[in-house]
Amino acid sequence: MKKVICFPSKRNFDSSEYFNNYIKIKDQLLKNVNKKELKNIIKEILIAAKKQRNIFSCGNGGSASTAEHLSCDFSKQACMDTNLNIRVFSLNSNVSLMTAIANDISYDDVFSFQLNRFGKPNDILLLFSVSGSSKNILKCAKVAKRKKIKIISFTGFDGGKIKKLSKYNINFLTNNFGIAEDCHLSLMHCISQYIRNISLTSSKKFGKITF
Repeated sequence: MKKVICFPSKRNFDSSEYFNNYIKIKDQLLKNVNKKELKNIIKEILIAAKKQRNIFSCGNGGSASTAEHLSCDFSKQACMDTNLNIRVFSLNSNVSLMTAIANDISYDDVFSFQLNRFGKPNDILLLFSVSGSSKNILKCAKVAKRKKIKIISFTGFDGGKIKKLSKYNINFLTNNFGIAEDCHLSLMHCISQYIRNISLTSSKKFGKITF
């Protein structure tokens, strides 16, 4: 079993060296992504788009912003100049609903409560969790399992419990939250842009549009 990459392993007062090491580890992790798993994830998203199924996303902390960012890019950027209509909804978006659930029920239920009401069989749940063990993420995954919603997760560390509950998982073996979250965001951008790239209605648009 591969070991989790620890960074930094010691204090470093040279900002240039720190930067170079940070980028080196991030690049190494991205280059080692399971390409077969990546293809399967893209396939599932395209099937969901074609059949107009819902895609839900969620995460805590920095991962919450990745879930929001994904909703934006998949709904708008990936669908522009295509015939796609990807139905993406971030479970982090409705602050009033989230705080009501957290206050009246439990913060552990902020995602599962929503998925239980809005999710349908064969929908997709995209989970972003560096630790892979956040209680509210795990509870959401269990609701997804019960409702036969497909779970795709992006994790860090050793993948945690989320990795085992997922149909597809891409894990970045690092204990560094920033590096793992950078990798998640890079992967999200890559998937979004690739889908747009293969779905453009005209090849003449290449070179004239921005990705």
